Amino acid sequence: MSKLWQKDYSLDSLMEEFTVSNDYILDQQLVIADCLASIAHARGLHEIGILNDDELGALELGLGDIIKLRQQDDFPITKEDEDCHTAIEAYLTKQFGEVGKKIHTGRSRNDQVQTALRIWMREYTLKLAHLTAGLSERLLAFAEHHAEVPMPGRTHMQIAMPSSVGLWASSFAEELYDEAQHLMQLSWTFDQSPLGSAASYGVPLPLDRQFTAEQMGFTRVQNNVLYANNSRGKFEAMLLDGCEYIALTLSKLAQDLMLFTLPEFGYFSLPKELCTGSSIMPQKKNPDGLELARSRSSLIGSAAMRIKSIIRSLPSGYNRDFQDTKEPLINGTKATWQLVQIFMRMLDGLTVNTDALLAACTPELYATDVVLRQVQEGKNFRDTYKDVGLHLDAVTALDPVKTILDRSSIGTTGNLGLDEDQLFVSLLKSGCEEVLASYHVVYEKLCGLEGVETVLY
Repeated sequence: MSKLWQKDYSLDSLMEEFTVSNDYILDQQLVIADCLASIAHARGLHEIGILNDDELGALELGLGDIIKLRQQDDFPITKEDEDCHTAIEAYLTKQFGEVGKKIHTGRSRNDQVQTALRIWMREYTLKLAHLTAGLSERLLAFAEHHAEVPMPGRTHMQIAMPSSVGLWASSFAEELYDEAQHLMQLSWTFDQSPLGSAASYGVPLPLDRQFTAEQMGFTRVQNNVLYANNSRGKFEAMLLDGCEYIALTLSKLAQDLMLFTLPEFGYFSLPKELCTGSSIMPQKKNPDGLELARSRSSLIGSAAMRIKSIIRSLPSGYNRDFQDTKEPLINGTKATWQLVQIFMRMLDGLTVNTDALLAACTPELYATDVVLRQVQEGKNFRDTYKDVGLHLDAVTALDPVKTILDRSSIGTTGNLGLDEDQLFVSLLKSGCEEVLASYHVVYEKLCGLEGVETVLY
């Protein structure tokens, strides 16, 4: 099988290596999405008389076979293929002859890539939103279990005011919920079909773009064919920005855990199964996962910036530069997926050392509480603040549990609002599950196979 663009000459070997790069490896993630989009496209060609009934049946059978092979990790893509799109067409041509050469009618490789990516991205976005909401849910359960465990609050990394393990944990839970909700909103942006836009300007065939969009379960067509092209890279960057927000949150959580599990603090203990050893120091149990969480956060952020840098100065219409947006998308999204998963395991095995936390609630922690108690007795704040600040040695520790429970404003240690948080997270998860289930129904109708997913990690 020659390349999709092949004519009467062969490409220079160095140029082939340069232009193909590792695209053929990355494209394993897109095989199933491309097959689903190709079935929809074939049905569209059948609707306008380009394919007859037998030809459509053969293509649907072949594309279904490719999906099954990919599910078994048995659909090879070689460097000579360049990408999954050529490999798929080659398979169809080898199995069914001339009809395999008809599948590309009316589309360019550009809108073929776009459509496969769009199917993959909308599914990934919802799956990551669901996974992130699941981590939020676990943090809320952790917060509820330890709601009355005092913990020093810190500003500038110094002792500040009374806090609790519940407040600390639920702060991350609420942050992750908002970020999962943001992904849900992004999934709506991605839920529009670019198929039929071709190389940015459509084709002189009466393609029914609405029909093919409905076949793939898209809620709408991405209307303007030039915009459909110009959104390539930008949509990928939007997704990675959403990933980076999650990564930033988890990087902060990682930093807190590294600090608070130090022997000098001892607030928490990490599960030993998630710590690595040293090749020279036999006593070491290193929080390598947490350290790598910080660096992976940077990797994810740099993936988003890499795509933006590639597309920043491109003119309208298709440009080959877009190919280089695929690697940061695949690597950045995979890193985010693993990051959320590792924190779920980390949290499941995290031990709270209540005695160490209580011991850390030293008298200076209550200085502001002492000031405010005197203000409630009729003194003015400014003079009282100064007096307590000049006589910190006279400040005595208060009851740590009573102190955190006495804070009754919404969202404080005595009024965490966990029930409402848990309800919102549950609704978000249900929403993700409902939409994902609708996609799986669409996939089954397209290829006749159950349990088809396009995101394979």
